[in-house]
Amino acid sequence: MMTFIRISCRQPVARLALCLAAIPLPAVSPAHAQPKPTGMKAKTGLGADTARGYPAPAITQATVYVTARDAGDRMRAGSTLRLEDFPQPEESSAFIMLDPTRRFQTVLGFGGAFTDAAAETFAKLPSAKQSEVLTAYFSPDKGLGYTLGRTNINSCDFSSDTYSYDDTAGDTALSHFSIAHDLKYRVPFIRAARAVAQGRLTLFASPWSPPAWMKTNGDMSHGGKLKPEDRQAWADYYTRFVRAYGQQGIPIWGLTVQNEPMSTQSWESCLYTGQDEHDFVRDYLGPTLRKSGLSNVKLMIWDHNRGIMYQRAQAVFEDPLAAQYVWGTAFHWYAGDHFDVPQAVHEAFPQKNLLFTEGSEGFTTSPAAQWAGGERYGRNILLDLSHWAVGWTDWNLLLDEQGGPNHVGNYCSAPIMADTKTGELHYLPSYYYLGHFAKFIRPGAQRIASTSTDDSLLSVAFINPDSTIAAVVLNETGGARDYRVWLGGRAVSVNSPAHSIETVVLRPYRG
Repeated sequence: MMTFIRISCRQPVARLALCLAAIPLPAVSPAHAQPKPTGMKAKTGLGADTARGYPAPAITQATVYVTARDAGDRMRAGSTLRLEDFPQPEESSAFIMLDPTRRFQTVLGFGGAFTDAAAETFAKLPSAKQSEVLTAYFSPDKGLGYTLGRTNINSCDFSSDTYSYDDTAGDTALSHFSIAHDLKYRVPFIRAARAVAQGRLTLFASPWSPPAWMKTNGDMSHGGKLKPEDRQAWADYYTRFVRAYGQQGIPIWGLTVQNEPMSTQSWESCLYTGQDEHDFVRDYLGPTLRKSGLSNVKLMIWDHNRGIMYQRAQAVFEDPLAAQYVWGTAFHWYAGDHFDVPQAVHEAFPQKNLLFTEGSEGFTTSPAAQWAGGERYGRNILLDLSHWAVGWTDWNLLLDEQGGPNHVGNYCSAPIMADTKTGELHYLPSYYYLGHFAKFIRPGAQRIASTSTDDSLLSVAFINPDSTIAAVVLNETGGARDYRVWLGGRAVSVNSPAHSIETVVLRPYRG
């Protein structure tokens, strides 16, 4: 029997969409559009260096949205507050200080992964609950407004079985290639999400392993490497996947070269050194995408933990012949924090982008562990964004009551858990922690200068295309804190409850 943290938005869970609908969503610019400042040349690239000289918006009022462990608040909207004159902040008080004239990276989006497990769980739900899941994640007005998604090429651990799209040994021409497996659950799930997201869904794909016949160990699992003689066939495989999904009305925006290329697992895995990845990108995958007319597909390297990502970026980006094909570096969170490493990668290679592509918590029914998991989401998202990530992608969008399905027993939690026996949905704290970013920081938003005078309050802030500012403040301590959000000689007073996350949305006076 599963037990979950009580969910409250001052209304029952069944009215979740109505609660979120009461939260105004900042306007969304066209996908990946970067706002141009007045009187200066716009920067190029989502990960461009700091842009200076932007005009300060005439901010006069603020609304605070709060999720707090002990009060039961879940993205609860407070009353609208007016900013008051406050010319000089004090060192002895807690301030979150914002400067919207200093801007950094542009946001791509927030979202989660369309795994086989998520799609199969979704298919087992009653139609009304399916609609609830889609609305809760992808509706731009009634839900979190997700605009980013990941999916797997061939099977992964969160599949019910091991499979590839071409199991015919030696078929280097890929004459037997077929995504028929995905048409039953995954493709319909993605299509449904795209419809609710009103087409604003940026989707990228990652392989966990080539087909077994392309690998040195003859097995999709337990590591092994890509056979040198099959590198061209494997490069062609990516283009087949992109075209096959495109034919289903699902455009693939990006690809990662390999999921977790330094990890030998009991599930689907394949090993690449930095030199291996460099050679495959430079000599096979990059040229193949270009020759196939798919040079617009964004290619990402690494797709593993932060720890050694500098060395992996260096292995590719220091060679212009390889770097020309690569949009950026993808990374995960599973081996230490190392939040300084993405910053180092950006400083060394500022024209390349950084995207967080996977993070999850182990399966648990403990309310305390679930809340700690939510706080981990909040801390990681906030600090990744502070260190130049342009977006953040959760792992499974949806899992069943066992934390699966998963063909190797590697069970996890997801922000929405479904009891497939009863049809009930359970919203974990991670859903709301993600929501404090995804709901209020929209594609095209730019990070602005944000500092905190209180070590117990972490913060990051963005200005949206509609000139609203979203400042996210995280309090992981057991005590409440009073603080002020200060901007250009004016401030608003806010209370941060113990174990809470808040988004302070600042906007011009609207009557």
